Amino acid sequence: MRPAAVGFQCPSCVKEGARSTRAGRTAYGGRRPGNAAITSQVLIALNVLVWVLILATGGRRSDLIQELALRPSGTGTLNGVPYQLPDGVAQGDYWQVLTSMFSHVAVLHIGFNMLALWVLGPQLELAIGRSRFLAIYLISGLAGSAAVLWFSAPYSLTLGASGAIFGLMGALLVVAIKVRGDVRTLLTWIGINFVITVVFSNISWQGHLGGFIGGLLLGAVVVYAPRQRRTAWQVAGIAAVAALVLIAMVTRVAVLTA
Repeated sequence: MRPAAVGFQCPSCVKEGARSTRAGRTAYGGRRPGNAAITSQVLIALNVLVWVLILATGGRRSDLIQELALRPSGTGTLNGVPYQLPDGVAQGDYWQVLTSMFSHVAVLHIGFNMLALWVLGPQLELAIGRSRFLAIYLISGLAGSAAVLWFSAPYSLTLGASGAIFGLMGALLVVAIKVRGDVRTLLTWIGINFVITVVFSNISWQGHLGGFIGGLLLGAVVVYAPRQRRTAWQVAGIAAVAALVLIAMVTRVAVLTA
């Protein structure tokens, strides 16, 4: 035993404490955040700002919705009849795959999404670090957008942060499994959300499922990366998932414009 400020400590405890203090890193290589909630707070602020702008410019009738929400294509045929709507991703509005993640209209929609981000975000950031958390959030949201492009009707309009939120759920589930934690509460929450997704027809199951799968993949990349050159493995894995999402988007746009 070794003398400490109060009492004594075992040598292995001292060694582990010194290593953790010196490194300032999470168990998965990320820099330990001083405030694990700040990234989620900034994301919430961005979502609320866009929501306020949409409400101030007409709510559901706001022109911002046509610009920011995700529409796979503004032209096509519906029941054999040609239609022409405001431009979508296939017409060059590529930013919609990202801006749709920060756009809401209904109070309950943004309220539920931001509550989930407030609860889940700091937990995940504390476990893996800020940069990895932000990568999972954004790429999971884009994975949800890719699923919407492929599996939603081309003329449909989709908006909301739900794909990214489901990505956080998927990544947290992977972390919990890795540390052999009790996943029953998290699985219950995920299950309830998927049931709600299926029951209500106006909810994008495509975005939710795509974001969840993206979160699972990215979470696995972060927590199961080999210890040797862990950061390099994580960067390569995250880049590979992002590349797959991009390829899926580009391929779908090519199909819609063929």
